[in-house]
Amino acid sequence: MRRLLTLAGLAAGPLLVLGVFFVLPVSGMLGEGIWPGGDFSPGAVLDVLARPRTHRVLWFTVWSAGLACALTLLLGIPAAYVLYRLRFPGRGLLRAFFLVPFVLPTVVVGIAFTQLIEQWGLGFLDDSPWAIIAAMVFFNLAVVVRTVGTTWESLDPRPGEAAAALGATPWRVFCTVTVPALRGSMISAATVVFLFCATAFGVVLVLGGLRYATVETEIYLLTTNLLDLQAAAALCLLQLLVVTLLLYAAHRSRAQASPTLDRRTPSPQRIRRGDLPAVVVTTLVLALVVIPIASLVIGSFTVDDGWSLANYRNLDRLGTSDQLEAIRVTDALVNSLRTAFDATWIALLVGGLVAIIVTRRSHTGTERRLRGVLDGFFMLPLGVSAVTLGFGFLITLDQPTVNFRDSPMLVPMAQALVAMPLVVRTIAPVLAGIDDRQRQAAASLGAGPLRTVVSIDLAVVWKPLLAAAGFAFAVSLGEFGATSFISRSDHPTLPVVIFQLLGQPGQDNYGMALAASVVLAVTTGLVMLAVERLRVPGVGGF
Repeated sequence: MRRLLTLAGLAAGPLLVLGVFFVLPVSGMLGEGIWPGGDFSPGAVLDVLARPRTHRVLWFTVWSAGLACALTLLLGIPAAYVLYRLRFPGRGLLRAFFLVPFVLPTVVVGIAFTQLIEQWGLGFLDDSPWAIIAAMVFFNLAVVVRTVGTTWESLDPRPGEAAAALGATPWRVFCTVTVPALRGSMISAATVVFLFCATAFGVVLVLGGLRYATVETEIYLLTTNLLDLQAAAALCLLQLLVVTLLLYAAHRSRAQASPTLDRRTPSPQRIRRGDLPAVVVTTLVLALVVIPIASLVIGSFTVDDGWSLANYRNLDRLGTSDQLEAIRVTDALVNSLRTAFDATWIALLVGGLVAIIVTRRSHTGTERRLRGVLDGFFMLPLGVSAVTLGFGFLITLDQPTVNFRDSPMLVPMAQALVAMPLVVRTIAPVLAGIDDRQRQAAASLGAGPLRTVVSIDLAVVWKPLLAAAGFAFAVSLGEFGATSFISRSDHPTLPVVIFQLLGQPGQDNYGMALAASVVLAVTTGLVMLAVERLRVPGVGGF
């Protein structure tokens, strides 16, 4: 009973946070779709889903996300092998560089591909779904490389060596030994990539316009332009159900797959002749990552077909339109840094407690079941997109008892909910790997619970904790989906201002958007480089 009470006490804080800032907004959003005007009307959801435009939106969301997911796996798996199983100079720097697109704001990714199409004369990609799919692949390559690579890095090499000794070719070893061992991580990566592609809000908003819309952008359009909250809520409900099923499938795949890992982390091997095809594919993938970013940087330094720093100088002045007269990009950058800092410590505090709760050893069946329920509940934010969450904030957190609409902590809280799963996924595997006998030994020597946590857990987890802080900060810095709904006009974040600059006429505004995007990309890149240096071998960050 004492352990159950302790568990309940630890879970009380995270449960309160998720109850107010997740369950309440999401339930309010669902109510708009199923209980419009206070009357139970599930048929309203079916009416929305029967619309021809809804069918087009759903079809484009599914096929574009499916194709982008397949291409990402096709390119990402060879890159995971090269970056995590082979040894060559600059490997750590390349791994950090591959993470940069994942933490870039989706608006910035859209701008980078817009600039690429303009600079390289790729007019046939302009206003086409192929530019959107290419941007989705660019954004999600890091998920496959990181998820599959960290598992591949720690695979026990002895089964493969035994198969080779029995005469199996390298290809047969890969198909019969390596692929089954990596199956869980591949399925998990594919599920998460499909999820991220289906919810790529900023990319589709910038590159697709009104012609190509996904469920995410349709929710945004219905809410902000058409004020059709019931239709938006119906789409949110459908998206929630589909995403939850995808996350459940990913969880099942991780639970069923149990590859043989070498806890010593096998040393990477030198590049051999048989590795050349994977090296060639990785080089192409690197080009896919470098070229859009390079186009963005070149465009930011180009003014009237000449090189200039004017776009960067303009960041400290007001926009050149009435709508932007009160906005300085440098002020928005400061707002973003402050907001990301607040979101980071919230995500670390809540996510750290969640990681402790779900990784502690259970002594009874009741305790084990309770931890399982809590684990599933705390991962629910993964099943809701940022746009849906922002929409829920917009329509629910303005009541007398929970009036947070004007609170300066509303945006950091929304960003923290987006970043918290990354914190849990970074810290929990490390905590789960600590031998519980060490804690028992410390307790038998007279150490209290707090002293045990400091001397045992914190000594092991401090590096992953810093890495989790870096992930949370980078993701919060570039978060656009939820922030686009609830950002205050007098304190906008940088991604919101970048999107506003894109929507205004004038070359100066567009140049400022490019320069601001480069500043944001450099900031997130430096953060991810620090995260990679703090990475624990064999432990993924997604």
